[in-house]
Amino acid sequence: MITSGFPLLRGRRLRRSENLRRLVRENRLTLDDLIYPIFVRHGEKVEEEVPSMPGVFRYSVDRVVDAVKEVRDLGIPAVIIFGVPEHKDEVGSDTWSDEGIVQRTLRVLRKEVPEMCLITDVCFCEYTSHGHCGVLRNGEVDNDATLENLKKQVVSHAENGADVVAPSGMMDGMVKAIREALDGAGFQHVPVMAYSAKFASAFYGPFRDAAESAPAFGDRRSYQMDPANSREALKEVLMDVLEGADVVMVKPALSYLDVIAKVKEHTLLPVCAYNVSGEYSLVKAGGRMGWVDEEKVMIEILLSIKRAGADMIITYFAKDVARLINKGVI
Repeated sequence: MITSGFPLLRGRRLRRSENLRRLVRENRLTLDDLIYPIFVRHGEKVEEEVPSMPGVFRYSVDRVVDAVKEVRDLGIPAVIIFGVPEHKDEVGSDTWSDEGIVQRTLRVLRKEVPEMCLITDVCFCEYTSHGHCGVLRNGEVDNDATLENLKKQVVSHAENGADVVAPSGMMDGMVKAIREALDGAGFQHVPVMAYSAKFASAFYGPFRDAAESAPAFGDRRSYQMDPANSREALKEVLMDVLEGADVVMVKPALSYLDVIAKVKEHTLLPVCAYNVSGEYSLVKAGGRMGWVDEEKVMIEILLSIKRAGADMIITYFAKDVARLINKGVI
């Protein structure tokens, strides 16, 4: 016989109504969590949708201002800029040219949308003729030679208006080299958001379509991380902390929630997570086919990233979720 006092603890009591659920909700998505990726390419009057990423566009410099103003007007505080240059060479020299695609974009946005936080992706894969993330020697990326070019790239970005630089190439010692270069050039105030634990993931495919950055040969497993390793990810993060990173990042996000949680537990720095292109495109495709509720899946994914410990999320869903936040749906 069940007595009136059984069970003693009833979890459902606090789930009975939406207002009760709101009162006890542990994690929330806000506009302050969001960073929107922007792709800028050479040419004029270009606004082309990425075939594998519905709703994501590549813009020419003359069109990017309106795109970023839309992001601003939605209340999103930051964009991260990826360049698709006209000129590629063996070392990716467009990355430190004052007339490079990112530098021209920075100058225009700094003037036209001064309140927006401008983060620049710092790497070479989009800019090299071979598609790898640095200087090649005998078919492999030369770590230390690449560091020298990274120094030139970040100083050029800072000179042209970058608020934050985000090195993504997983070169050993990159944070220390970048911090020293920025400080030496008088940019002590520019933070470094390090892609500290970037895995050699199959989820990057649509991004390589958007950024035209697929390697011409081989892969990036000799410098990006093995997806099987989580302790190594923490080691990489802690090394970047010691080298002077201001923000650390885990990329991708959804398949690495355990890594995000571990990083959050072991560092006092803000943690960024990159909800990458493949994670986005799978949801968009499923939604278009009617197999999943795109909106609900998007929210659940982003909440899971927040719940794991991310303080900020780079996501192609940023505009979609911002609209829902502004409507009071979330």
